[in-house]
Amino acid sequence: MSTVKEVKLPDVMPGHFGLYYGGQWRDPVQGGYFDVHNPATAELLARVADGSPEDAALAVKEARKGFDVWRSMAPLERASRMKALAQLVREHAEELAMLDALDGGNPVREMKNDVMMAAAAFDYFAGLVTEMKGASVPSGVDAVNFSVREPLGVVVRIVPFNHPFMFCMSNAAAPLAAGNAVIVKPPAQAPLSSLRFAELAEGILPAGVLNILNGGNELGAALVASREVAMVGLIGSAATGRAVMRACSDTLKPVLLELGGKNALIAYPDIAPEVAARAAVAGMNFTWCGQSCGSTSRAFIHESIYDDVLPLLKKQVAQFRPGLPTDPRTTMGCINNRAQYERVLDYIRLGREEATLLCGGGGPQDPALSNGFFVEPTIFVDVEQSMRIANEEIFGPVLSVIKWSDEEAMLSQVNAVEYGLTCSIWTNDLARAHKLAGRVQTGFVWLNETSRHFIGAPFGGYKQSGIGRTESLDELLAFTQLKHIHVNLKSQS
Repeated sequence: MSTVKEVKLPDVMPGHFGLYYGGQWRDPVQGGYFDVHNPATAELLARVADGSPEDAALAVKEARKGFDVWRSMAPLERASRMKALAQLVREHAEELAMLDALDGGNPVREMKNDVMMAAAAFDYFAGLVTEMKGASVPSGVDAVNFSVREPLGVVVRIVPFNHPFMFCMSNAAAPLAAGNAVIVKPPAQAPLSSLRFAELAEGILPAGVLNILNGGNELGAALVASREVAMVGLIGSAATGRAVMRACSDTLKPVLLELGGKNALIAYPDIAPEVAARAAVAGMNFTWCGQSCGSTSRAFIHESIYDDVLPLLKKQVAQFRPGLPTDPRTTMGCINNRAQYERVLDYIRLGREEATLLCGGGGPQDPALSNGFFVEPTIFVDVEQSMRIANEEIFGPVLSVIKWSDEEAMLSQVNAVEYGLTCSIWTNDLARAHKLAGRVQTGFVWLNETSRHFIGAPFGGYKQSGIGRTESLDELLAFTQLKHIHVNLKSQS
């Protein structure tokens, strides 16, 4: 884990709470602001500008101006500026991590890792600026045929509350490297680190190239519908993804969607029970309360090790104890907002009716946590795939454990859900693992590993888990368009 220093609240708060576009901080046209609270304490942290459709139109106009400047800049100069911003972010990692802990609810030491990952993504995509390559087509001695890749224009990226800073910065990286201007709509529940990111970018990126617009669904809808927006990227629920895609169809703009998941971890009988239990708990991402679309929230444990694994799950999960996210010692934070908190509690009540509760299911007894959205790590056993807790994305610290014996029946259950984001397979028989990896209907598979992302490896899902791939060259190229050029070399005299 990264070490994190104690940072006092006044030292980390951004200096601006308005809308940032065209290189300037601006008040919202309609004058609206909304409250941002600490989900762990209910403390009011700030009042942040609430952007409207009118603000969206103004921001898109300014972003278009920024695009004209940015696309004309030499690719290596774009890369140099991106790397300079990444280095500045690293220098401010402590405060950015604390901001995410304050309004996001995740442990500060994990949020510092998020900041470093975001900076690494910026460096990675900056290094790919010369990979926006076309191709030539043989045409004989009297002609040249070749293609070039060009940026799209103004790109909108809408990011969620579970990794506020990491998603804000890393989602801006690929479109910026490709020469686009970007408008990021940060999560209304956790916008503070995105505002600070805009402050750090001032003076490094030209005006209008990076724009940060806070607001709710009305603002998001206006950005998505704008005819001057060339592409939209979203990380969110499948329902939101479908809504965004419908709206984009009116202007035929492409989308990049990373959506939900109800992911499986599969443990074979040749795996030691201790290994299976450790993997199942690690894959659930209890550190940030299971608020991760890639969490392996269904653990398929073979019947021969099932009974041995269950007590070990309780032992493994004991290391995750809810605590104040701003405390560097905290190993598990809280749910980000009341609506999601109530949703998680509803699923836990449902789980008590459907299956057997192994551990958790309530809130911590510490009085210091009484005002926050805290939920204990919760594990249900004797789960059947037909149960709702095994089919629906909960997006909370709830793990469903399913016993299996027949491989074909198990595979059918793994693929039964509407999602197809990740899968984690645990076995010492790598031939069997490779065969199964080819049959699970997911876009990302770990063999004897879980949760890790690898920069340069395409991440994305099948089915209702999304469209397109991120974190790789595929993402960069998604924000470009091909143009073919034919040159007639014959003399025209």
